[in-house]
Amino acid sequence: MKVLVTGFTPFGVEAINPSFEAVQALSDKIAQANIITLEIPTVFHESIEILDKAIEINKPDIVICVGQAGGRFDITVERVAINIDDARIEDNKGNQPIDEPIFSDGQPAYFANVPIKSMVEKIRESGIPASVSNSAGTFVCNHIMYGLMYLIDKKYSKVRGTFIHVPFIPQQVVDKYNAPSMELSMISKALGLAIEAAIGNRGDIKAALGSIC
Repeated sequence: MKVLVTGFTPFGVEAINPSFEAVQALSDKIAQANIITLEIPTVFHESIEILDKAIEINKPDIVICVGQAGGRFDITVERVAINIDDARIEDNKGNQPIDEPIFSDGQPAYFANVPIKSMVEKIRESGIPASVSNSAGTFVCNHIMYGLMYLIDKKYSKVRGTFIHVPFIPQQVVDKYNAPSMELSMISKALGLAIEAAIGNRGDIKAALGSIC
């Protein structure tokens, strides 16, 4: 089995992106699956093109894309991506799409097809805060999750996937008053546990693991 795990380049005013820092710290094997890691640009459309090529070349069974969600305190496994780009800031190449569909022939929304609640439960069992998220936003994180699930719908029907948001790491919040953060080693551990659960569970559990709002 192969699992492709992606993280983003830094964007905005940030000098580091904890998503790829945590991804590249993963073991080469998790639950006997080969782990392939990839850094993708924080750029609309280009990120999906690179992901598409990586799936075609590596032929993974599972794809998990990871991104930063500054302000969230826990690991959030995303349930759904919507077919809209509505960027509050520019991406790393100056693109700022507003109220634009990602793919004109795509569904209004795509849902993750991995056991997201089993993944959250596995992370929580280790003492790391985690929850199911029902909004991946409208920036490049939602964009890449939607792109992944669109590719699964149109080209790679046997692949399973989702997106995981991770918090800031401590060095990013030195000048951000009251901003939550999580140690990089803990984020990487959580991602490994999420991957284990995705590999080991086809069906999902029914449990109240979502956020309050």
